[in-house]
Amino acid sequence: MVDKAPIGVITGGKGDLAKALRPQLEAEGWHVLAPGRDELDVTDAANVLHYFSQLDRIDLLINNAGIIRDKLLAQMSEEDWTSVVNVSLRGSFLCTQAALPLMVRQRSGHILFIASRSAKSGPRGQSNYAAAKAGMIAFSQSLAREHGADNIRSNVIFPGYLPTKMNRHLPADVVLRHQNENVLARFNTVDNVARFVTVVATLDHVSGQIFTLDSRIDRWT
Repeated sequence: MVDKAPIGVITGGKGDLAKALRPQLEAEGWHVLAPGRDELDVTDAANVLHYFSQLDRIDLLINNAGIIRDKLLAQMSEEDWTSVVNVSLRGSFLCTQAALPLMVRQRSGHILFIASRSAKSGPRGQSNYAAAKAGMIAFSQSLAREHGADNIRSNVIFPGYLPTKMNRHLPADVVLRHQNENVLARFNTVDNVARFVTVVATLDHVSGQIFTLDSRIDRWT
């Protein structure tokens, strides 16, 4: 029997969000690949090309790999800046560019970018992270315009602050401040985000959008 399950790739596959995403997508019939950096280093162009060249098709790419190197700009090194931008923004570019030929050939596909509300709010001490995530938004929307005619969708997810290992270094007062910015006074969870992503992944008529998954409310302008 030929396996016709749709194929999804989640970058940053060893992270907490990816670990929640994988079983929920699999429960909906997806065949999911969630490579960690040892399998897919999103900052290594040759490694990215090699990884995607082994695939016969790809129906969903989730650009999830990301790191933080939070510092005030005056203390931020060039390496702090470059490493964050390389993983989130350049890594998304390399993986998307490698996956696109398969999606164009299939005349179908969906690319999701796991970005952050930091892209809009520009938090103090996160100029590198905010810039990388803002770049992902613009990238996604340009991609949606360029490949809509190929039936390829591109959308952005703001998962909200998640209590994951990436954030465990934050002081308690900072965490509490983030929590109190939510009108529900609580954080989202990786399982909630995974359930939402599983639904968005199947929306055939939605592209170029940003989905915010917490209870912080922004001004209209």
